[in-house]
Amino acid sequence: QLNRLQADGLLVFVALIWGSAFVAQNWGMASMGAMAFTGVRFLIGAAVALPLAWREQRSLASRGQALNRGDHVRIAGLGGLLCMGAAMQQIGIASTTVTNAGFLTALYVPLVPLGAWWLLGQKPHPAVWLCAAACLTGTWLLSAGGAVLAGQGMSFNRGDAWVLASALPWTLHVVLVGRVADRMAAPFSVACGQFIACGLAALAVAPFVEPVSMAGIADAAGALLYTGVLSVGIGFTGQVVGQRWTRPADASIILSSETLFAAMFGAWLM
Repeated sequence: QLNRLQADGLLVFVALIWGSAFVAQNWGMASMGAMAFTGVRFLIGAAVALPLAWREQRSLASRGQALNRGDHVRIAGLGGLLCMGAAMQQIGIASTTVTNAGFLTALYVPLVPLGAWWLLGQKPHPAVWLCAAACLTGTWLLSAGGAVLAGQGMSFNRGDAWVLASALPWTLHVVLVGRVADRMAAPFSVACGQFIACGLAALAVAPFVEPVSMAGIADAAGALLYTGVLSVGIGFTGQVVGQRWTRPADASIILSSETLFAAMFGAWLM
């Protein structure tokens, strides 16, 4: 069990990992399609989380609290949202900048309080709206805002549109994942299960929409391992654990700091 401060600290660490992963995702797209890259990296993440999920399942079974069919359906649903969000983001990253991708993804921040209010009945504190507005203003200044203020104009391309569209499944995922993990008292099982569902769904679609080859996977091995182990296996698992102990609206504001880290790592490494 985590207290509120520990949960929030864990989510900041998750945001740092996610922000650094934008660079690796950009590099990986040089030799792989978006769906194949998404599928492989999430299955790698599932392998990382599997030992913890297996231990958790044994503990639940010993107490007569094993997951049922309905639980598995909910986990698969989370995996579907994860697949849609990650795939659309990955498609967009191929033709936009790392910083813009981080900013446009962060547009889920004001949507999460609305979703939590509508779906879970959690009316946001007035301060949440001020914080969400501050997040969007800051992330805009980190990306296109700097160019606009310098009189250079603002560009918006197809890749930006894909990343923008990914904000909706990300919103639903952030709203629901903590609720599902808390209800089942099985955060590692939820994390691992959603990774498997996401990875298999993406790989099932990949051959129909893009070329898939072992050579491409080998060329992107470094990016796949980084994003699979750190961004998925550690980052998304940490999100599930942290969101058991904090509200969705608060979590979205904290996780939006990935934009800051995306800009920092993009400037440093690219």
